[in-house]
Amino acid sequence: VQLVESGGGLVQAGGSLRLSCAASGSIFSITSMGWYRQSPGKERAERELVASISNSGNTYYADSVKGRFTISRDNAKNALYLQMNSLKPEDTAMYYCAADGSDPILPRDYWGQGTHVTVSS
Repeated sequence: VQLVESGGGLVQAGGSLRLSCAASGSIFSITSMGWYRQSPGKERAERELVASISNSGNTYYADSVKGRFTISRDNAKNALYLQMNSLKPEDTAMYYCAADGSDPILPRDYWGQGTHVTVSS
């Protein structure tokens, strides 16, 4: 499975961005997809799961983004999205798309290269 993110950029606090993730390869094997973020100065092991979505449509959101971010999936287009509203400077991070072949909530098997989001105050 290959994952390619897009949609990152620079935005002012209070603004919005929509991240996209295009999936290719053995898509049939995916059980969950999601978005992680790695804040500046943090290690890979400290990546935070921001949101995930299972094949059945069940979603998970980190408390820090509930009510502001929305994850969605378009199976026909093999795409994953993250709509981010009311952005805050603390949302600044590299955002990674991830997918899993067995876990319905924690996607960890496959990773994209990331897209950078910077929120200015």
